[in-house]
Amino acid sequence: MFDITRKEITWGGRQLVLESGRMARQADGAVLATYGETSVLCTVVFEKSPKPHLDFFPLTVNYQEKTFAAGKIPGGFFKREGRPSEKETLTSRLIDRPIRPLFAKGFRHEVQVICTVLSHDLENDPDVVALIGTSAALTISGAPFFGPIAGARVGYIDDKFVLNPQLDELANSALDLVVAGTGEGVLMVESEAKQLSEQIMLEAVMFGHRESQPVIDMIIALAEACAKEPWPLLEAPATADLSQRLGALAGAGLKSAYGVQAKQERHEAIQAAKKTALASLTAEGGDALLGAKLFKDLESDIVRGQILDTGRRIDGRDTATVRQIVAEVGILSRAHGSALFTRGETQALVVTTLGTGQDEQIIDALEGEFRERFMLHYNFPPYSVGEAGRVGAPGRREIGHGKLAWRAVRPLLPTREQFPYTIRVVSEITESNGSSSMATVCGTSLALMDAGVPLSHPVAGIAMGLIKDGGRFAVLSDILGDEDHLGDMDFKVAGTENGITSLQMDIKITSITEEIMRIALNQARDGRLHILGEMARALTNARGEVSSNAPRITTLTIPKDKIREVIGTGGKVIREITEVTGAKIDIQDDGTVKVSAVDASASQAAVDWIRNIVAEPELGVIYTGKVVKTLDFGAFVNFLGSRDGLVHISELAPSRVKQVTDVVKVGDQVKVKVLGFDDRGKIRLSMKVVDQATGADLGARDGAEGTPQQGAV
Repeated sequence: MFDITRKEITWGGRQLVLESGRMARQADGAVLATYGETSVLCTVVFEKSPKPHLDFFPLTVNYQEKTFAAGKIPGGFFKREGRPSEKETLTSRLIDRPIRPLFAKGFRHEVQVICTVLSHDLENDPDVVALIGTSAALTISGAPFFGPIAGARVGYIDDKFVLNPQLDELANSALDLVVAGTGEGVLMVESEAKQLSEQIMLEAVMFGHRESQPVIDMIIALAEACAKEPWPLLEAPATADLSQRLGALAGAGLKSAYGVQAKQERHEAIQAAKKTALASLTAEGGDALLGAKLFKDLESDIVRGQILDTGRRIDGRDTATVRQIVAEVGILSRAHGSALFTRGETQALVVTTLGTGQDEQIIDALEGEFRERFMLHYNFPPYSVGEAGRVGAPGRREIGHGKLAWRAVRPLLPTREQFPYTIRVVSEITESNGSSSMATVCGTSLALMDAGVPLSHPVAGIAMGLIKDGGRFAVLSDILGDEDHLGDMDFKVAGTENGITSLQMDIKITSITEEIMRIALNQARDGRLHILGEMARALTNARGEVSSNAPRITTLTIPKDKIREVIGTGGKVIREITEVTGAKIDIQDDGTVKVSAVDASASQAAVDWIRNIVAEPELGVIYTGKVVKTLDFGAFVNFLGSRDGLVHISELAPSRVKQVTDVVKVGDQVKVKVLGFDDRGKIRLSMKVVDQATGADLGARDGAEGTPQQGAV
């Protein structure tokens, strides 16, 4: 019934298995990829009818995690998987980026890749497994995919590179890098690092690429055994004459348009040249749809040729110059921290909000539930590029850009013990013309420092580009949007003056060389240091204290056996403290208590209340308490939180008392002194030896007045 093809190798100390022919046999390509005990089913389907009217390649990648893969039942009311998580979205992008440039040029068949995690051993991350399985499924599907590719994760532990470190090993790694490429070169890099040098990052990329070559050989062997016949491509129409005619009609106008430095004016000039040229072309009987596609090629030739021939770019800069930068902080009066970072025509308004432990994000992942104290959310409204568009939930691009900035900043954050706040950063892109994600990194660094978050070092980011034609190439610093669109590489580097914290690279051609990456990294370092210098004009270090609008957090530790007393039955005590003082209280299982309030007096009142609850009464010490019950023989006084003691009728006043209620009533505030403890632990108190007005100890020897100590009310 099944015609199963199976290949396996030992890779990174574990078995990697690729199997086809058992599952999803109606898909064009289906591979079950297993690494250790983590298994991902990767399927590929492409429509057999092309969509020639599209001006883009309709590829969709969906990575999805099934909770049964880790033996879990989904949380929530519906008990089934819902919308994609952030991890699923990011992994979908991770797979899409290296495979997209490897499809045949002009292929306009809709392609859908679905990767489903079926088993997770909680040791090996499924993302690289899904990437490898996708490459294998595409290679055997018959689609015009010029692969295969392979990916690998690289760690850096004890100054040594580690291939595919397990999840628990990453906690001790200075690097978490995923690299993907063909046999010839690197196509994609995604990473987070702890201020590593350019040389170490380059070596890590090349290490990962080198170690992934056995996987490429394995996929080729699988394809030789079970690949389908290649899908026939439509013969591309002859376009030489049409391209030449279009160049004659629009070449001069385009060159003039690309001489305009302002983005909006330049785009208007380009559209005017396009409209005129296509109108003339149509009047001559030419194909307007094909002409529109060739017009993009003409744009690319003009921009790329000018850069390679003259070293001058669209806005007149040379290849290494960074656009003018203006950095401002503290521009929003009520925000805890804010910054406006402007670089040329790209601008990010970044705002930091500080919260308590109750504001942490709870993430229900396959690996288990955990809490995240640092959140960074990136928004890209349509007005930032002068367009009217849909405003809704964040898309894949927004999630990906936000995560890139998050990775760049996270290694510089203080520990929870050093700074016990939950941190949320929101980046609103108010203008965009080139790398708003790197503007977000710079703005985030400034906004955090403006909020008083003690970053170990300021961090900045820069986007690099590449124009490559045969043996000629130019690496571009701080690329414009048009240079990104018409270029061959998007290479983003973030870090401090000491090293790199994040590196992301996407290649639009088949691969790039180690030499080009080295040049790009060194040029990026120069640009990053320049940007850090410009940022320092606004703020060099974190402010000495958090904003007056931010909550003040006081941390104290109580004995574990006292946690129940602070919480109270059904949470009665902690609710009362919160309601009376207005402070927020977070109690952890180890006895750590965090009290937060914007008002310092409210915070101190809550802290005192808690300390009184957990404190033990001391012999001879005077406390303030409240009468909670009266009997014929005395009154019970509540002090030190939930503790009650008895004031015998003989201890109520210096003179003889006939009835207890003649001296005190329930609810009265009184001052009492601890006289002792009986055999059952009951506390004996006295009022008559304490001056009720001043709290002085009337029973002190030599007649000196004691200093009263205030207890719980």
